[in-house]
Parts: sequence; structure tokens; C-alpha cells
Amino acid sequence: MRFSKTFIKTLREAPKDETAKNGALLTRAGYVHKEMAGVYDYLPLGLRVIENIKKIIREELNNLGCEEVLMSSLQNPEPWEKTKRFSNQEVDIWFKTELSSGGELGLAPTHEEPVTEMMKTYVSSYKNLPAYVYQFQTKFRNELRAKSGILRGREFLMKDLYSFHSSEEDLNEFYAKVEGAYQRIFERLEIADSTFETFASGGIFSKYSHEFQTFLPVGEDTVFYNADKSVVLNKEVFNDEVLEDLGAKGEKFEKTTAAEVANIFKLKFKYSEPLGLSYVDDENNQKTVYMGCYGIGVSRLMGVIVEKFADEKGLVWPESIAPFKYYLVGIGDKGSQVAEDFYKGREDLVFFDDRDVRPGEKFADADLMGIPYRVVISDKTLGTDAAEVTNRKTGETKLVNLKELKNL
Repeated sequence: MRFSKTFIKTLREAPKDETAKNGALLTRAGYVHKEMAGVYDYLPLGLRVIENIKKIIREELNNLGCEEVLMSSLQNPEPWEKTKRFSNQEVDIWFKTELSSGGELGLAPTHEEPVTEMMKTYVSSYKNLPAYVYQFQTKFRNELRAKSGILRGREFLMKDLYSFHSSEEDLNEFYAKVEGAYQRIFERLEIADSTFETFASGGIFSKYSHEFQTFLPVGEDTVFYNADKSVVLNKEVFNDEVLEDLGAKGEKFEKTTAAEVANIFKLKFKYSEPLGLSYVDDENNQKTVYMGCYGIGVSRLMGVIVEKFADEKGLVWPESIAPFKYYLVGIGDKGSQVAEDFYKGREDLVFFDDRDVRPGEKFADADLMGIPYRVVISDKTLGTDAAEVTNRKTGETKLVNLKELKNL
């Protein structure tokens, strides 16, 4: 990507209606465009970050044997009515629309009902189980509050995984595998040091569910944690009974704010029973399928990473999800020509700031965009056959020999 050829522009100031740090910086750096509260467009740089986050998640889930699909956003009310979740009185976050021929459809806030209905076509025997189906899909939720940038959207990107099993033991075994996969995902995103599996209410499904909460000053959730953070609880389940149940009664707990980035549920028969998802076992008995669901907020993760790593100069991306690895600047006639030569063949790794503007403006935009390494090739550095390479995260600058640089 050449800066001179792209339509995106950086802004010195954030829009006045963008109060969240993640929304303000992503807008200023040209990663997103705000349509309205809770609704954002992802521009070329922002889309590359989203796709890199998806790539990490996809690799970890595929390693578990999960299969990717893409389901419809438009929702047939019928399966939702069977679970009593289409009513606005039961679920108050629906966006709904009228068909011109009459009747009502919904825009999916999640996909438990349609995926269960879909799997009735493909699961009939114990030989069809287990099955693991996931997607990256835009969800729609009519949130009352949408003031946290991309941390809380009315339209947002989510990874939702659904598992189908012949026994509770098999469900439990896969559930543990997903816990491990999520830990690896957060490690690759460089947020594992502040993201913790958190006990939360299991609702009517089970005694507990598990959330993955990233400790953040701007987080909307309140969590309690013990000294070594081996036990973390959402405030909704923080009481003596739960602490005793977890063997943590008497320990000292601290309180902090956090942002939920993922959750996992053992659904058991919650959706398979009312929707009639069953199988025939090896003794020809009809049995109900066990289910689990496992979500990750992809666009929310992007916002959390901005909030965690950004500094006073702008964004700071982990190398694993940055839109490009290098922000390239050429200074002077000869420096610009050598920079041009370096760029060719490395277009997928290099964002080339080839604009006819002052070097200081380029350096400021490099800091704002948060690309991991700024590479400056100038007439001055060429005097030692080198380029100046600056690490965005640490601020460390060093001279790198051009031959070594071209081997990158």
C-alpha cells in the first residue's frame, strides 16, 4: 500500500462525538469510519487487522477439527419462537424488519437457534457426532448504550462456535480443549498477561459459565480476583457461597474493571430439546444432542488491544495482527529511490509513505498508525549503507545494514 495512492487520510483531531480512546485513535489513524453510534466501517488498514485476528482464531479452531461456515444474518422467527426468544419482551436487543409481502424477520444477535435447526439436516446418528461448526459473522444488537467505540457496537463482528455431542463427557472434553485454544489465541494476540478465565453465571444452563475478561480501566464489567489471579469472578457471582464452592473462601480479593472478550457455555439440551435435534445411538435409542457454544468478539478484541497498548503518540499493534510489519520512509533523492527498490516485492509487508510531505509529518503518522517498525532510508543513512529502523513498541532505534534489511 502506497500512502500517496490510498484514499485514507490521517486526522490530527478525533471527531467531537468520539469519546472512547479506541474509537478516536482508530478514526484518526484511518482504520475505521464511524457511521453512527455503535456502527463502524472498517477501512483498508482496519480490515487487515480484523483479518489477521480472524486468521489466528481460525488456525486454533481448525486445529481442534472445527469446520467453518457462514450463516445468514436474516432470521426466520420460527425456531426462535420455539425457544421463546423472538419476543421483544424476552430478548430486548432485536433489530427486526418487515417483508414487503408480509411477515417479520430478525437480524441475528447470535446463532444458537438457526445452527441447531440447520444441524437437524446433518445429524441423525451417533456416527455423525461430534461435530464442531463455527463462523465469523456480523451480529446486530439494539444496545441502549453504544459509547465505547468498537468495544460495544450495535453491529459487530463475532466468532461463534457451536459443538454437538452424544454425551456430557464428550462435551466436557471438548469444552476443555476450547479453553486451551482460547488461551493460545490470547497469547498470540499478546493480551494473555491481562486476560483471565472468569467465573460467571451459568444462567439456566449450568452452575457457572466462563468469560474471558481483559483487565482494562475502561472495561464495563467489574471482576474480583485473588492474589495470584488463579480465581477471577464476575461481580454477579461474587459471594460467600460461590467462594466456598471454589475453595477460595477466606482469601483476599481485589476489585477491578474489565472488558469481556470471549465466553463459553455448556448449553446441554437448552436448544436441542425444544428444536428437536436428536440422534439414534448404537442401541437404536433416540437421544437428545448435547451442545456447547463458544464466542469471541473479534471487533471488540481489536478495540481492547488498542486500549491496552496505545500510547500518547497513537496506536501500537502487536506484530501478529498489525496491518503491515514495516512503515517505510524514503528521504532525499537517493534515499527515496532505494526505498522504492526495497518496497518492490514486499508490498504485503510494507506500508510505503511516498507522499511529498515533510519527514516530520511522516514520522508522526507512523507513530499514529502503530505499525511495528518504521524503516527510514535517507541520503544520510546510505552513507553507511544502512537504514534506520525504529521499534514502535519500545522506541528503540538502530541502524541496519541494507543487505541485512533486504533479506527480511
